[in-house]
Amino acid sequence: MSQFGGPNDFYGSAPGSADASYNFDMPEFGQELNFQTFDNTQAQVPPNYDAPYANPPAQGLGGFYDPTAYTENSFGQDQSSKAGGAAGTGNEFDDEPPLLEELGINPNHIFQKTLAVLNPLRGTEQQILQDTDMAGPLVFCLTLGGFLLLSGKVTFSYIYGIGVMGCIFFYCLLSLMVTRSQVTFGAVASVLGYCLLPMVVLSGINILITIQGTLGLIVSGISIFWCAISASKLFATAFSMDHQQMLIAYPCAVLYGGFALITIY
Repeated sequence: MSQFGGPNDFYGSAPGSADASYNFDMPEFGQELNFQTFDNTQAQVPPNYDAPYANPPAQGLGGFYDPTAYTENSFGQDQSSKAGGAAGTGNEFDDEPPLLEELGINPNHIFQKTLAVLNPLRGTEQQILQDTDMAGPLVFCLTLGGFLLLSGKVTFSYIYGIGVMGCIFFYCLLSLMVTRSQVTFGAVASVLGYCLLPMVVLSGINILITIQGTLGLIVSGISIFWCAISASKLFATAFSMDHQQMLIAYPCAVLYGGFALITIY
């Protein structure tokens, strides 16, 4: 670099003079630039752009990618595993039960039991009646209490008190009477709760008219008889109580008579 000219070497004349001109000739460095060449003796492998790349190839000792590491077999295995995983995820969600079923609420069973109470002569499957469904009974109890509240009577504690005591009594009674099938407390409470529907209708009538007279006694008697026949029929069907329906009908009439007294007075 010492042989490289100074700043004045680019000027033909002194800088700043009137006849100053520029010299664009490259100065000589005094040495030649020798560029080193390398021989690539390694075999050149042409890249295969059509090969499907499923997994990155393993790095060899030389530290370069081997295009031959990608094979169609590995790609097919990877795609099948992905498809199997996606199918397994889809089947996992498809096989899940509905939310109402997970909560123990079956709308079909609720509808069938309600129809069985409204029409005591209608036949119902034994499996449906043995279901421990408490959604319908809770709705009917709350509706009965709400109708009585509209009539100026706060009787929620009486409804739940009589209902719980009645369920315990009937569970003990049916456990002694039934011999062919197993009696569960949930099934007993479910049947008694659904058969409370005629009392709900009676409390709704009490909002519109007063049922403390002769007409009220007649309507109350019909409601009690309706509840007793429906409950005894459902108990006889659910627990295979052949020729015992009339025996269980009398305790049912006593229980629902208590609800009628709450509704009337």
